Amino acid sequence: MDEQEHWQVDGGGSVAYQRYLVPLVTARWAVVLVDRAALRAGERVLDVACGTGVVARIAAQRVGPGGYVTAVDINPEMLAVGRSLTPVAGAEIEWRDGSALDLPLPDGAFDVVLCQLGLQFFANRPTALSEMRRVVSPGGRLVASVYGPIEQNPANHALSVALDRRVAPGASLAKRSEHALADASELAELVATAGFADVSVATETITIDYDSPADFVRIQLTATPLARLFAVTPAAERERIMREVTTDVQAALARYTDSNGLHFPQVAHHVHATHG
Repeated sequence: MDEQEHWQVDGGGSVAYQRYLVPLVTARWAVVLVDRAALRAGERVLDVACGTGVVARIAAQRVGPGGYVTAVDINPEMLAVGRSLTPVAGAEIEWRDGSALDLPLPDGAFDVVLCQLGLQFFANRPTALSEMRRVVSPGGRLVASVYGPIEQNPANHALSVALDRRVAPGASLAKRSEHALADASELAELVATAGFADVSVATETITIDYDSPADFVRIQLTATPLARLFAVTPAAERERIMREVTTDVQAALARYTDSNGLHFPQVAHHVHATHG
């Protein structure tokens, strides 16, 4: 794993990520992000830390065939999955292998830079934001999202507590790191310090749906970096731990569970700024 971006999935995890997490979680937030960007026909858009490209594909539809979308990620397996998907109607998407800390792109090349749920994972956030500002044209804008406090995201909190109890103290680090930039004022200050102007932060809540708490645990432990916890664990031991974690999570999320499945709130901050 490259030290520049901490949240990475390995091997077949990119396929599982696209199959499960994208429709259940990231596609939901992608619509919110792109709506906040208010993209216009013909605009040039950059999707930083694009993963398998859910934001890039929505952006391509919004800017239309006269626009242009570039999707950058440090994980070649994520990019490979993105390239393999059926192209959407609209702008062409260029897939680029690269780090947010050193974007392989010219100055002022984009009208809009988008970054969904990625900024919290960058080892050097000021550098990443400076790079985003560098590639935005004068008057262009940045729209980025990060998760809010883990205590306001009950499923992630319940899973983290269960992992620390059932696997080992600190086993939840990868999950807790998703909330590493949860203070809205810290987020706004970080973006302003990078030279952006007109910085504003909006906090939003959506409801995420899984078939059951067990389904949530299974997907989290196979389609995210948490899968590494069991990379060398014998199958029987892995199954035992997963059952124990699932039992704990089911108990913690009982208030969010009914006969139709698991439905829990998820909170994220969206920051909007312009090239100052």
